[in-house]
Formats: sequence, C-alpha cells, structure tokens
Amino acid sequence: MILADHDRDLVQIRLASRIPSVNRYLTVSFFPCDLTNPRHIRVAIFASGTLQLSSRTLTLDGAMKVIAIIPARLASTRLPRKMLRPIAGEPLLAHVYHGVRSSTILSDVIIATDSDEIMNFCQQQGWNVLMTSGSHRSGTERVHEVATSVAADVYINVQGDEPLTRAEHISTLVELIRDPAVQVGTLKTAASAVDIENPSAVKVVTDNAGRALYFSRATIPHDRDRTETARYWKHLGFYAYRKTALDKFVSLPESSLEQCERLEQLRFLENGISIHVAETPYDTVGVDTEEDLQRVEKILSCQAKKK
Repeated sequence: MILADHDRDLVQIRLASRIPSVNRYLTVSFFPCDLTNPRHIRVAIFASGTLQLSSRTLTLDGAMKVIAIIPARLASTRLPRKMLRPIAGEPLLAHVYHGVRSSTILSDVIIATDSDEIMNFCQQQGWNVLMTSGSHRSGTERVHEVATSVAADVYINVQGDEPLTRAEHISTLVELIRDPAVQVGTLKTAASAVDIENPSAVKVVTDNAGRALYFSRATIPHDRDRTETARYWKHLGFYAYRKTALDKFVSLPESSLEQCERLEQLRFLENGISIHVAETPYDTVGVDTEEDLQRVEKILSCQAKKK
C-alpha cells in the first residue's frame, strides 16, 4: 500500500523497500512530481531521516518489467531489404529503434533478427540485438523466442516497419495491459480517408468492452446502405503480450483466417484468446511498399522543417 502526502511542489510516499539490505519503510521524495505519469521518475530516497540513495530511478507501476522487442527480417517479400532502406537519411530500422527508445518506461529494447547484415548494423550502433531462427513465420513467433531467454512481465512487440513509433504508443499499451485480465493488447486509431480502402492498412472492429471482434485488410464494417455513419478504425502494428499468451500462440497451428488475411493476430481470435484494443490519436504508416516509404519520407521531412 502506498501512502502519499501532497504538497504543491513535493510529494512524499512511504513504501516497503525493494532495495536489498534495507528492511524498513522508506520516504520517497519527488521534486516535483505528477502521480498520474507512469514513467520513471528521479527521486531521492531517505531511510530514518538519512539520505541513503540519490537520483535513483523508480517506476510507479511497481515491479512490472516491460521489454520491447523489434522483430526485423531482411527478406521481406513486398519491399525487399526494407529494414535497411534509407528514409530521411536513416535506415527504416533506425527510425523504429529511436522511436521505441524514446519511451522511459521500458526495461530494455531488443532487436530480434535472422540477418547477419542487420545484426552487424545494430552492433555497430551499440544496440541490443539477438539472432533468432530463420524459420519463424511471424514477428510474434520471433518475439516468443526472445521471451524464452529474457524474462519480463510484459513483452511489447513493435513491428520493424513502424518508423513513426512514439513513446505514447508504448505508454498506452502498458496502461492497457496493467489490467491482469488482459493477456494480449494492441492499438487502433481513427482511419484516415486514404487508409479506409487501402488493403495495406489493416482495419479492426471491437465490441463495447474494447475487445477485438475482427481484423481485416478489407473495409470493415461494410456500410451497406451508404449511410456514411460507419466509423473506421485502423490497426497499428504494436502488441503487448504476457508470456502465457505467447506460449499459447506458438503451440497453435496457423489458423485459416490468419492464412487468408496474412494477419498473425487472427490466430489468437480464432482460438478464443481475446485481444484488447486501446485507442491512440497518434497514427503511423507501416512501410510495406514503395508508396508507403515515400509517404513516410514526406511526413518526416515535414516534421524536420517544423523543428
């Protein structure tokens, strides 16, 4: 239990120590602080009135360890070698990595690849990278391989073709899976006009509790009577999993809908595993084609001009 004494510029919290060799309650002072912000906060820790540690990083969401994994293959079919294709002066993978790294609530960011070329590039940048099997059929399977050797409470899968990744995508996912009942989570955003009929932009429909009913490359829902009242939601390539959900996923064969749509998340739905969907206002462009790459180049160029 956490007890807090609020002041305009100072909050002090007493909590049971998680620091080895300190078996007492601590007073943790935040200068200043926002208790609604789940990110890491620099604090000063006092025990019995004596400063024990200073500028230690704690996390308000307790002991939950969250790791982000970026599956990155070089042999993509629709856009060969896209992970290393330059966009606005940097390889696609670098944009994804920097976007994920901008989040302060992650314990680690790991690139999972099956390519020596990507492995060497990441090592040159000083990034954490692991070589994984070349036989994986999906990014989720690649994430599972990493999860078998790297322990965490939650694994965030950021698809390697999402160069517009932001820290807010990560924080929204972590907030979603904070609920112990959620085993798999993902994101949606309002679909722009250009994406509604674009098969590269996956659409999602959900129930009233925010659980996914279906994902499709088709335009769903179908506005049969052309009432123009239908809302279209675009699925974004971010997932949060618990280890048990990953274990279940790899134990199942590819499902018929997964094979038809080429959407790995449908394996969960076809086998009765709920996917909870959170909304974000921050759209992205997944790079699958030359047109996508050019679209992202324009967006990043505009962003650079505004800085």
